[in-house]
Amino acid sequence: MDSKVISSKELSKVDPVFGQISFDNHEQIVFCNDKDTGLKAIIGIHNTVLGPAIGGTRMWNYENEWEALNDVLRLSRGMTFKSAISGLNLGGGKTVIIGDAKTQKTPELMRKFGEFVNSLGGKYITAEDVGMTTEDMDTVREVTPHVVGISEAKGGSGNPAINTAYGVFMGMKAAAKFKYGSDVLEGKSVFVQGVGNVGEALIGHLLKEGAKVTITDINQERLESVRNKYDVVIYEGDDVYSQEMDIYAPCALGATINDATINKIKAQIIAGSANNQLAEERHGLILQERGIVFAPDFLINAGGLINVYAEIEPCDKQETIKRTENIYNTTLEILERAAESGLTPNVAALNMAKERILKRKNEELK
Repeated sequence: MDSKVISSKELSKVDPVFGQISFDNHEQIVFCNDKDTGLKAIIGIHNTVLGPAIGGTRMWNYENEWEALNDVLRLSRGMTFKSAISGLNLGGGKTVIIGDAKTQKTPELMRKFGEFVNSLGGKYITAEDVGMTTEDMDTVREVTPHVVGISEAKGGSGNPAINTAYGVFMGMKAAAKFKYGSDVLEGKSVFVQGVGNVGEALIGHLLKEGAKVTITDINQERLESVRNKYDVVIYEGDDVYSQEMDIYAPCALGATINDATINKIKAQIIAGSANNQLAEERHGLILQERGIVFAPDFLINAGGLINVYAEIEPCDKQETIKRTENIYNTTLEILERAAESGLTPNVAALNMAKERILKRKNEELK
């Protein structure tokens, strides 16, 4: 979560795994390779104190293997804290598959990946992430039971994006309550950066409450498709960070809050679904000094994890919704705790998650 983003050139100078700046005492790193299907994947298992490591599979056309390794280390670590702060009996893991999901992903590749997951004997449970679909998880399910987020037709919880968006919405409302004294978003200007499944679902909640929504995405076709469905405005410029807005909702890839953007941001609240939004922890401190409320991403984007948890520890839809709505209470508690202690919200949230992990670890040692 607080890992520094470093260049590929810098990455090449460090030891392959243990010397990575994003390495945080990960329990296990698994490199998966299959010549016949073209599979090149890395599974990162960060921590299993609270339960089996869970985390989605991301297929991305990384520039090189160093970049992929750094990503899986950061993401798996984030999943540990997401699971812990959500009160779930799960650890943190993640998978990255190196390749273009549009042209290189095949059923054979997904089944082969599933075999690697199965070889871990349940220590790692995979799910859907960037470049993946519910149908892909159904394919993985053909060769391993250690997968969640499968289709409802096959007994799963379906696409977790809807619940992820609802959790982000709850976190955003809590941040508004903290900042403005009211969680009503009517009339607030919200910039949603990234209009994939989660971003689009979030837009629906915002418009229902009367917010004014502007959208941006690198995919112009997707932007126009969303605009045709909703009463939103497409941002046509090339510097979204310097625009006047009440709330900035990053819902694409992470590290958008960095040295190049941090002093441009005019939003009063940052609350979105993207993972690892802070390029470095010090950026959280700068936001705090500028009076910008940051809702920790690994807390408010946990709705998807809560959704698929029902496949591991069965509960009805109502209980899933209740757990997701509790993101509001936890976010408000974190923001208040941060204000009282002088810590950034991100550090306060990390501390809360670590406290739960340490408590379980100590109980096991007794």
